[in-house]
Amino acid sequence: MVFSGVATAQNDSTTSLREAREAAQARDQQRLMGFLDDQQALASALEEARSNYESAQQQNDALEAQQAEQADQASELSERQAEQGEALAGLLSNLARHSSEVRNALGEESLLTLEEGSLPPRLDDVEVLERHQLENVVDHLAVLTARTGQAARLSLPVADASGEVATRDLVRLGDFAVFTESELLERGENDGNLVVLPRTPNNIGTLLAEYYQGESNVFAVDPTQGSVLEALAQQPSLWERFQQGGYVGYVVVALGILGLIIGLGQYLYLVVVSLRVNRQRQSLSQLKANNPLGRVLLRFEGMDKHQTPEALEARLDEAVLAELPKLERSQPMVKLLAAIAPLLGLLGTVTGMIVTFQAITVFGTGDPQLMAGGISQALVTTVLGLITAVPLLFVQTALSGRSRYLTHVIEGQASATLADHLESHSSNNTPAYTSAVN
Repeated sequence: MVFSGVATAQNDSTTSLREAREAAQARDQQRLMGFLDDQQALASALEEARSNYESAQQQNDALEAQQAEQADQASELSERQAEQGEALAGLLSNLARHSSEVRNALGEESLLTLEEGSLPPRLDDVEVLERHQLENVVDHLAVLTARTGQAARLSLPVADASGEVATRDLVRLGDFAVFTESELLERGENDGNLVVLPRTPNNIGTLLAEYYQGESNVFAVDPTQGSVLEALAQQPSLWERFQQGGYVGYVVVALGILGLIIGLGQYLYLVVVSLRVNRQRQSLSQLKANNPLGRVLLRFEGMDKHQTPEALEARLDEAVLAELPKLERSQPMVKLLAAIAPLLGLLGTVTGMIVTFQAITVFGTGDPQLMAGGISQALVTTVLGLITAVPLLFVQTALSGRSRYLTHVIEGQASATLADHLESHSSNNTPAYTSAVN
C-alpha cells in the first residue's frame, strides 16, 4: 500500500510537468504563428534582438579594453616599483607609519587640527610612492609643527553650555589653549567640535579678556594639556561650598546672622548711650533723663537726704542696678548663639559622616564621588559653625566691654555725687544725721 501511494504521487508529478511543458510549447507556437502572420512585428522583434546583441558586444569590447588597460597599469606599476628598489619601499613604509601615528596621536583631540584638512594623508594603501605624496605629508607636518608655537585668531563653530552651536571668534595658543574673550574652550569627546568649559577660573578669565583684546601678552598655560584647568574648574564657588552644608549649614548661618544683627543693634545703642553719658558728665548741673547717668542722678536728687549714708548708698545702688538690664541686654543671647554654632557644626559633621557610611555600605569604597557629598557636609558644617562662632564671640566681648565701661562710669559718678553730698553735710554739721543715728 505504501509503494502504490508513492507511485501514484510520482505519476501525478510527471503529469503536471508534462502539462506545463506542453502549455509552454503551445504558447511559443502561438507566438511564432503570430509573428509569421504579422511580418512587421517579426521584423521589429528581430531588429530589437540585433540591437541588444550589438549593445552587449560593445560592453564586452569596453570591458576587454579596460582589462587590458588595467593589466598595462599593473605592469607599469610593477616595473616602477622594481625600479625604486628597497630604499624607496622602506621610505614609503616609514612615511606611511609616521603619517598614521600623527593622525592617531592628534586626531580630534588636539587643538592643532581645528581646521579641516590639517592632518597628513594616510599612505597605507599606496603601493608606489609619488613625489607629490611625499611633499604633501612633509608640508602637513611642517604646518602642524609651526602651529605649536603660534597664536592664531580663528572663526569656528562653538557649542555653549546649552548645546547651541554658533560661529565665534577665538584665539588658539599652539596646542595648549583655545579661548574666546571670556571663556575657555575644549575639544568635544564625541565629535571633536569646540565646546565651552563648564567653568572658567576667575583669575584665568581676567587674563583671557586682556590677552584677547591685545592689552597684555601674559597668559596662563596649562602644560598638562588641561588637567590643571579641569581641577581648577571643579573647585566649587563660595555659594556652592555653602550649599554643601545642607540644612544644618543653613541653620548655622541663619543663627549667626541673627546674632550679628542683635549684637550690632545693641552695640549701636551702647554707642549712643556713651555719647549721651559723656555729654551729661560735662554738664552735671543740667541733668537729663535721656541717659542712664542723668536718670540715676535725678533719682538721687529726689531722695530724702536726711537718711543715713548707708541708706542713701543702698538707694543709689538700686538706681544704678535699675539701669544695668538695658545696658547688658542681648549679651546672653549673643553668647548663647556663639556657643550653639559650633555644636550645630558638630551635628552637621555627625550627620555627614552618617551619610558617608551609608554610601560605603551600599556602594563600597570603589567610587570616592559617592562619598564626597557626606564628607563635604561633615567638613563644611564644622567650618560654618566656627566661622559663625568667632564673630559672635567678638561681638559679645565688645558688648560686654562697652556695657562694663558705662556701668563703671555711672557707678563712679554716682559714688562721687554721694561723697560730695556727705562731705557737704559733714562740713555744715547737719543735725539731721545725728538725730537719725540716735
